[in-house]
Amino acid sequence: MRHFLKTYLPYYKGYGLYITAAVIGMILASGATAAIAYIVKPLMDKIFVEHNVEMLYIVPAFIVLAFLAKGVGTFMQSYALSYIGMDIIRKLRDRMLAHMINLDMDFHFRYHSGELISRISNDILRIQNAISSEMAVFLREILTVFALLGVVIYQSPKLALYSLIIIPLAIYPVEVISRKIKKLSHTAQEQNSDLIASLSEIFANYEMIKSYNAQPYELGRFKEHNRRFFETNIKTVKVQQMLVPILELVAAVAITAVIIIGGREVLIEKSMTTGEFFSFLTALSLLIDPLRRISGAYNRFQDAIAANERIEQIMNYKPMIVSGEKMLERVEKIAFKGVTLRYGETIALRGVSFEAQKGEVVGLVGDSGGGKSSMVNLILRFYDPAEGVVEINGIDSRELDVTSLRNKIAIVTQRIYISNDTIAANIAYGVENPDPKKVEEALRKANLWEYVKSLPEGIYTVLSEGGTNLSGGQRQRIAIARALYKEPDILILDEATSALDNKSEAAIIETIYRLKEDLIVFMIAHRLSTIERADKILVFEHGNIVCSGTKEELSKNCETFKKLYHMDNR
Repeated sequence: MRHFLKTYLPYYKGYGLYITAAVIGMILASGATAAIAYIVKPLMDKIFVEHNVEMLYIVPAFIVLAFLAKGVGTFMQSYALSYIGMDIIRKLRDRMLAHMINLDMDFHFRYHSGELISRISNDILRIQNAISSEMAVFLREILTVFALLGVVIYQSPKLALYSLIIIPLAIYPVEVISRKIKKLSHTAQEQNSDLIASLSEIFANYEMIKSYNAQPYELGRFKEHNRRFFETNIKTVKVQQMLVPILELVAAVAITAVIIIGGREVLIEKSMTTGEFFSFLTALSLLIDPLRRISGAYNRFQDAIAANERIEQIMNYKPMIVSGEKMLERVEKIAFKGVTLRYGETIALRGVSFEAQKGEVVGLVGDSGGGKSSMVNLILRFYDPAEGVVEINGIDSRELDVTSLRNKIAIVTQRIYISNDTIAANIAYGVENPDPKKVEEALRKANLWEYVKSLPEGIYTVLSEGGTNLSGGQRQRIAIARALYKEPDILILDEATSALDNKSEAAIIETIYRLKEDLIVFMIAHRLSTIERADKILVFEHGNIVCSGTKEELSKNCETFKKLYHMDNR
């Protein structure tokens, strides 16, 4: 609890006006509650005992004012603290996403996307409840308790002593139950992550689910996650509600003691008036509810503490790819020198060396898992080599500003990202105000302009999420146009034309070769036609470059290349 408050109290800086309004509201609400308890004394003594007719009209007016003050105070503190809590959560959510999207690829491979979505939505929502509504309840009820304690002690210190020694008996069960709730909250949040991950997979792979008639299978998996989540939540509710009979018992014992002892003082010893006794009893009865709400808020804080621990786990994750300081203006040459890359214990590349100059097209071929994509990951600096060095213009890539490096690279992969936005926005991805002329030029180069031009809205046609209103080939050409719009120095095509017909592929390849003088182009392909004109072809096998050369050279001298493309060894 202390760590949680220490983490989030600094966020309250800058909300002076709202904090002032909240404090005033709390004082009004708690003071009014105490006043309501105190008014019982003149109500009983002056009106019902002394039969004072004048007080019959004065006391009710004060009761109305007290309840009005309580309502206004509750509104002020609830609104002010809710505003502060929601705004803090807005900032925290922004900060968390900014942290996540700047972490390494290794982090995103380690965590399921559904789990990350759960942490940035569900976990943060639990914290929002704590630092806004629960914080408001906690602070207001503590003030109310102190105000009512003042009334209780003022009316009868002796009765206060007898009744208040009983109330601390509830502290131990509250603490035990709170620890149990925190543990259950951890479990519930993990299960909620599984639930969201399951939904994420279902909606991302809906086409495959339909084609395999796998709806019952996926529904069964979801139902199992949902059942576990329900069982944990209902168990949490049961544990929370166990506190109610305990608190009720403590309250009953305290009030019973007051009635017996206070009754003797009123009826036998005559040391208290009837009004003082009922004012004391009212204050004590009103004291029970704030204490119950404080214990409930404390228990719900455990839920937020568990969520915060999960959030801190992400926020404490530090990127291993650290940006250098040297800015990259133009890319003239790339060199791999004895590069080895490991994914954990697995060696993906082993002692790879080669050079590529501006104006060259480099083909990358080999069986799946040979190391082609790993080499691309190193160029993009998604990973750093375990051994050796990747040099850009003779400079270790680790010394370069990583943003300036990636600004010079465009990549087209088989996995194509299409957002629910206009064609122009998809092509000029990351640019707030796309240049229509550049968009048109990129579409022409990608052999898609004639199609886009025929649409009623042209480049401002809105595409569906994932580009479901496009064919596979059209989606691929959108991705190629996006890469060309960027005007990169390094263009990476990872099976970028695999979904195109031969004519469309030939047109795009021709465009690439026409632009190659200002580029270094890397082409990963399984079709020989895609890379046969490459200036250099690197043949990968088990993380090694086993051969390099032109198509003609490899056709004569490289057995692996011949096997890949089923050539006769003649």
